[in-house]
Formats: sequence, structure tokens, C-alpha cells
Amino acid sequence: MADGGGDSPVAAAGAAGVGARTARRGWLNRTVLGMGLTSLFADMNYEMSTAILPGFLATLGLPAAVLGVTEGIADAVSSFSKLGAGWLSDGLRRRKPLVLLGYGLTVVSQAFFAIASGWPLIVLGRVVGWLGRGIRRPARDAMLAESIAAADRGKAFGFHRAGDSLGAVLGPLIGAGVIALLGRGFGADDTAAFRVLFLLSLVPGFAAVLAFGFMVGEVPGRPIVRRHLIESVRKFPIPFRRYLAGVGVFGAGDFAHALLVLVAAQLLSAAHGVVAAAQIAAVIYALRNAVHTAASFPVGALSDRIGRRGLLAGGYLLGAGTMVGFALTAATGAASVPLLAVLFALAGAYIAVEEALEAALTADLVPDRTNRGTAYGVLGTVNGVGDLVSSSVVGALWAIGPAWGFVYAAATMTAGAAVSHLRR
Repeated sequence: MADGGGDSPVAAAGAAGVGARTARRGWLNRTVLGMGLTSLFADMNYEMSTAILPGFLATLGLPAAVLGVTEGIADAVSSFSKLGAGWLSDGLRRRKPLVLLGYGLTVVSQAFFAIASGWPLIVLGRVVGWLGRGIRRPARDAMLAESIAAADRGKAFGFHRAGDSLGAVLGPLIGAGVIALLGRGFGADDTAAFRVLFLLSLVPGFAAVLAFGFMVGEVPGRPIVRRHLIESVRKFPIPFRRYLAGVGVFGAGDFAHALLVLVAAQLLSAAHGVVAAAQIAAVIYALRNAVHTAASFPVGALSDRIGRRGLLAGGYLLGAGTMVGFALTAATGAASVPLLAVLFALAGAYIAVEEALEAALTADLVPDRTNRGTAYGVLGTVNGVGDLVSSSVVGALWAIGPAWGFVYAAATMTAGAAVSHLRR
């Protein structure tokens, strides 16, 4: 990398060792497989409860505003804990205990929901869960980047993100099935089935901790360099800083896809009725998640062959095009189930590109192993701030008309693609 931030001789030797070992045994080593299984179980644990949390709040008689406030606090905690945890992991001899702590906190958070009778424990559980997600992610991604050769990073991150998104598909399905089976079995206690599900979600949560603890190894020989956070950020190579700018601009338009479900339900309600439209929208969203899962590994593998930067910019442009499609559909009201299914599938495809390649490209642009945890922490924080900006702006424009929110998203995503593709 021409702009500084290269490895020390010790770090370079360690990286070369990783490449040699990986070449002998292939990219799907024990660590990559273990991380994929961990993410599968962890997302099942998290999504099983997330999918039914609004219904649980309703049975407790809590207003929807509680969920909104809780999510806002949790998102902020997660975003900024990533920055601190990534920087902290660079100064630790081993990153693995920090990752295990993060997964453990996420498991514990589900227990708070199981015993909650009001909003304090709901907020506490959500914040603890998102704190755990924030703590574990930068160190985990740094470990994953160090466990494979640079030429295989796309495949490894694609495989990992596929496990993550598969858990996000299975979790809500299991949650809905359990509630349907248990919903009538507890008499007058409307909350009992939800509490049982929260406790059942601990099973995949503990499986995630065990999979990471016993299957995931850490590459030895990483030099420990303790710096102040500001000094660590200043050491980022110039190309990585410019890349972060592109990620931030794109993220400012990449709003939460729950709004896509909302607009689909609204557009279909005239032809199908409110209840059926909501059910159809949920099924179409499941299609989006399935495409995300299916596309993650092929996209990562393709990036190993043709390069990541251009492919990521193409994914950003695909996101912009998808938003143009939603804008036209919302403006004309000419919605149909097949059309919305295509748009949701495209949304799943661009998210697969974004999630697999942003992490892999970060490792490419920050070859210094002593500063990589901080790099992933900053990436997570930039994405978190982008989520806040995008959802706030699109939500405000929604009052004028959903199409305006989609137009804003398309324009911002296009700008992000242009900025992220700059090389100098």
C-alpha cells in the first residue's frame, strides 16, 4: 500500500505464515468454519427474540414509542462500542476473550426479556445485547482477516456473512412457529409463550459461544502496539480514509429495510386488504433475506478473482437502482407482488455485496495487523452513524411521500459509489 500503514517486519512475517498455512489446507479452515457456525447460531438467538419483541411489548401494554426509544439507544451504544472495542483489541495480546465476552452479553440480554414486566428490563436487555454486538464485531472481523490469505478474504467473509444472514432467516421463522404452537397453551397469561421463546433462544446463543470458544483459533505472532485512539486513526492509510468517506456517504442513504416492508404493505393493501398485504410483505422480506444469504459467498468469491473495489461500487449502484425502482413504484402506485418481489430480491443482492466486501476491503486497505481492530471499529461506527442519518432523513421525507425518501436514498447511494471508487 503506497500510502503508509504497512506491516512491521514481524507482522508481515506473521501474515506470510497465514498465507502459507492457508494455501496448504484451503480457505475453509477450522477458524472460518467456526466463525460461520457462530454467526449462524448467534443470529438465530438474536432474531428469534427480535421478531416477536413488538408483540411482547403489546401484551405488556407498553406503547410503540418504547421500542423506538430502545432501538435508538441500543444503536448508539453499539456504534460507539465498536470504536472502543476495536481499538482496545489492538492493544490486547489475544482478541478472542473480547469476542467471547461480546457473544456472552448477547446471550444474557435474552434472559432480561424473559423476566421483564415493564420497560426498564426491556431497555436494559436491548442495550446489553447491542453492546455485546458492538464489542465482538471489530475484533472478530480482525481475527477472520488474519486467519486466511489475502487472496481468499472475499470467500471467507462471504461465507461468514452467509451464516449470519441464514440465522436471520431461520430465527424469525422459528420464533413465529414457537409462538403459534404455544400461544394457546398458557390460559390467561398472554406473555407466557413469549417468555418461553426468550428462554429457548438461549440454546442457539450458548451454541454460538461454544462454537467460537472451541473451534476458532487465533493466529500467533501479532505484535502488540499500544497507541492512543487518535494516533491509531491518524495511522490509517489515505486510501482507507477515502474509502470510509464513500462508506459514510452511501450509508447516509442506506436506511433500515423495515421501511421497505412498510411501503410494500401500504401499496398492496388496496388490492389485498390490510392483513393479507402485511403477510405478503413479510413473505417478500423473507425472500430478500434468502437472496442475501445465497449471494454472500458467490459475491465474496468473485471479489477474490476480479477485485473488490469496483465490485463494491457496483453493489452500491445496484442499491441506488433498487431505490429508483421503489421510488417509481411508490409514486405511481402501480405495485404488484411479482414487481415487489424483484425489488426485494435486488435489495438482498446489494446488501450481500455491501456486507461481504466492506469487511474484506478493509483488511486489504489496512494491512497493518497492529491497527486492524481499530479500522474495523471505525468502519462499524461510520456505518452506525450512516444508519442513524439515513433512517432519520428518509423517515422525515416519508411525511411528504415515500417516493421522496427513495429518491434521496438513490442519490446518496450513487454519490457513495462514486466516492468509494476513488483510488487517489
